[in-house]
Amino acid sequence: MQARLTRATGCRPALKNLRLWAEPVGLPSGDPVALRRRAAESRRALAPGGPGLRAVLLTYDDGPADLVLVAHRAVLGREGLARLASALTAADAAPPAVGEPPAACEAPTATRRLPAWGLGDPERTGAHAAVALNVQARASDEDLLAAVPLVLARYEEGERPGTGVVREEEEECGGPPDFPDGERPSVGTVLTRARPGQVYEPCAAPLFPLTLWWERGEDGTVRGECRFDEDAMASEIAVRFALQVVRTAERLGNRSPGACGTDGAATVAEAAGMTAEEATEVLAAGAAPPPAGHTPVTVHAAFEAVAAAQPEAVAYSGPDGTLGYAELDRRAEHRARALRRLGAGPGTLIGVCLERGADPVTVMLAVLKSGAAYVPMDVRHPRERLRNTAEDAGVTVVVTGAAGFPAPAGTRVTSPEELDRMGDDCHADDGTGSGLRAAPEDPAYVIFTSGSTGRPKGVVVPHRNVSALLAATRHDMRLGPGDVWTWFHSGAFDFSVWEIWGCLLTGGRLVAVPYWASREAGEFRALLAAERVTVLSQTPSAFAQLIEADRGAAGDLAVRLVVLGGEPLDVRVLKGWFDRHPPAHCRVVNMFGITETTVHVTSRTVTAGEMVRRSRSVGTALPGWSVSVRDAEGRPVPFGAAGEIWVGGTGVALHYLGRPDLTAERFVEDPFGGGRMYRSGDRGRLRPDGGLDHLGRMDNQVQLRGFRIELDEIRAGLLEHPAVRAAGVVMAAGPDGDPAGARLDAYVVLGAPASPGGIRGSLGRTLPDYMVPSTVTVVEELPLTVNGKVDTARLPPPALGSADDGTAEAAAPGGEGPVHVILDIWRRVLGTAVTADDDFFELGGNSLLAVRISAAMRDAGLPSVGLREFYLNPTVRGLEAAMTAR
Repeated sequence: MQARLTRATGCRPALKNLRLWAEPVGLPSGDPVALRRRAAESRRALAPGGPGLRAVLLTYDDGPADLVLVAHRAVLGREGLARLASALTAADAAPPAVGEPPAACEAPTATRRLPAWGLGDPERTGAHAAVALNVQARASDEDLLAAVPLVLARYEEGERPGTGVVREEEEECGGPPDFPDGERPSVGTVLTRARPGQVYEPCAAPLFPLTLWWERGEDGTVRGECRFDEDAMASEIAVRFALQVVRTAERLGNRSPGACGTDGAATVAEAAGMTAEEATEVLAAGAAPPPAGHTPVTVHAAFEAVAAAQPEAVAYSGPDGTLGYAELDRRAEHRARALRRLGAGPGTLIGVCLERGADPVTVMLAVLKSGAAYVPMDVRHPRERLRNTAEDAGVTVVVTGAAGFPAPAGTRVTSPEELDRMGDDCHADDGTGSGLRAAPEDPAYVIFTSGSTGRPKGVVVPHRNVSALLAATRHDMRLGPGDVWTWFHSGAFDFSVWEIWGCLLTGGRLVAVPYWASREAGEFRALLAAERVTVLSQTPSAFAQLIEADRGAAGDLAVRLVVLGGEPLDVRVLKGWFDRHPPAHCRVVNMFGITETTVHVTSRTVTAGEMVRRSRSVGTALPGWSVSVRDAEGRPVPFGAAGEIWVGGTGVALHYLGRPDLTAERFVEDPFGGGRMYRSGDRGRLRPDGGLDHLGRMDNQVQLRGFRIELDEIRAGLLEHPAVRAAGVVMAAGPDGDPAGARLDAYVVLGAPASPGGIRGSLGRTLPDYMVPSTVTVVEELPLTVNGKVDTARLPPPALGSADDGTAEAAAPGGEGPVHVILDIWRRVLGTAVTADDDFFELGGNSLLAVRISAAMRDAGLPSVGLREFYLNPTVRGLEAAMTAR
């Protein structure tokens, strides 16, 4: 509190043991520096453990003086301060009773909650800021209080936001005294009234992370101020929030007195929304204009231009040889003639089911040259899934090297060799040498992703999207003929689109990674060194294995660019990489993307500072793309608030193949004029600089080691088993949140006898191995929430292997011999009991954990074990026997 005195001599000590500090300012009372000095003194916090009361007399050169009184609320409230001011300045005033100071004057009475949407800076702990606000006189105290939760609901949707309230007559701070969770709300309101001759400050530091202080004058006008902790709130977020509260309070004050019911509720809801200008600003922040001068072209036309410019340059290398650009183009044209002869052309789909190598590259290019679009399939997918994919896509031809492809009726199955023979028989004048060419708007490929109904869905992507992706990244990433790329991922995973065409359309050399090398990090690291790879694309899970293999490995790497995508990145795993490959020599780019938006949407270069902050940012939109965060009604939410990520711009796919209902649900027209958008189902928040924080999924979809998996598809597969009456699937995190230990756990209720192993085996006939749960646990019933969904918190621990039932022979920990050493290592890495005959993969093992076990075995003096040996000998006893035989 500040009391203005006409003369300094009017102030006298009136309390025993109260020390009055007199400080000459040396300036006139109206000087700006003097005003700042007075404000700083009134907001200077009391020393913890001190007397809880401070009195300072500021004197000025022109005569007046200010008496500044600061007290902890437990010592004196506002009325007590006013009486103390009177006692110090008037001879006939009685001093107030002063309470005992608390042990720590500024200690909070409840845990302080830091809102994630505030985007505060942890390095600013202890720093505060304030911004003045103006409010129209019609806003009542009730309007000011009601506006806060309405606005907060836009920032904390679905979280039942609570707010705090402090009125000037209250002695205690912190709002209602009965916070059920012991947390002080993130936002609170302080209401005071102006009094003649006094300037009252309700707090030296914000009572809440964001504190809105309103002081009503005698004429009814309101003076406002937003005060906030800078470690909890970014200045821009705090100011925007406060202005929205002001606007909302004014709208509430302008409501007609009789507004109530449904119409009244709608008016209140609309009052908390953003203005059109704010919405436009938020949407603009997440949009990036396309590169200047870019003209969409087909994939094969872009490749032909590169081949014409550097015909002798090596385009492809792998275990099956090398191909120059001109030779690759010639082979693809040759096979395109054969495909045209088989009916390929615009509007047709051709299946490609081949191991990584030169053949699938030339066949995919041949399909595009024929005018058709290709449908990549993984040769390791179960036969039933391959059949379903071919049938759903309606492919007319499947090109495969595998015998006995399960083609549906009417589908022609051929091989690259047969295409070569047919191409030899084709002539340019027989109609197979030209044919209709696809346009940039036509489909280039269809990739199938996991489906929530148990039926995978095909995403149709046009040529123009691929050329736009390269135009958006080529300059920033300096992609060019000097680069060597790896083709690491399955052609049925859209990351391969980036790897293959990103390389070949910028003139680089594409190195095919053999399947087992892609699963064995040590082999893969050796390949990177031998081939002098410069551009590496990885999921964070796969890259974590490579980081481990790179530790202490011989031979330097030429990698200058690492592109991470496919799943969320925990930036802490990069420390080991940066220790050996500093950012100045190797740039690591984290990218967010979806099959439906053409591989990548955003990009961000990861720095050492982001590792310290544990950043969840995936960066800003690529040129030509846009990202926005929306509420359930499709309205943009404010900066910092969480919601569903919508993606727009040149990367949005055409539609889901043969799924008009799902297409209409997910591919929507933006009501705010952003064109055609894709509702991702991912949760995120947008920052004022356009950066996007990825916060996970909103639905029953998960990402496991780069694969996007609908848990409901696995559940549907479980229910196909005749003995399964009910089923649920969850993704379990590894010990201490270790992503390497993440796995899928299934729970089933049986209506007839069946073994967990038999159930897993039946799933393996229809689902790829990465979707088959590591465990199947039989329960009497599935616990349900009040909404009828599986209550995952009440599920029992999963049944891991045979060790839990006590029927298998177990070796005691700490024994001697290789078996005991391996058992100890498996127990430590897997975090569960293990017997010598337990299957590694049924215990929740995966390739990441296999790499760790192999390293631990090597450290223990045992022979090195590759991932291939784990697949062939997945038990401790079998692994030990294989090592002995070797």
